Amino acid sequence: MPKSKVRKKKDYTVAPATRTPGSVKAGPSSTLYVSVMLGLMLVGLLWLLVYYLAAENLPWMDALGAWNFLIGFGFMVVGLVMTMRWR
Repeated sequence: MPKSKVRKKKDYTVAPATRTPGSVKAGPSSTLYVSVMLGLMLVGLLWLLVYYLAAENLPWMDALGAWNFLIGFGFMVVGLVMTMRWR
């Protein structure tokens, strides 16, 4: 039976990185940013709670109808999107 060839291993060196890292903004988010983020989520939650509990007592909110869901969830989604930039 013929013997298989023995292959020589080449020395593998990692090429140095040609890209320089971009500037990264360091540090935590400001307290104003965190306050606005949490505030928007709470406003959305409160909007939906008020709509469910007291919409018939508030004629302007009752007139909005199903748009209240869009408004309430819109506030919450904007707050959640802001969490992606929170440090």
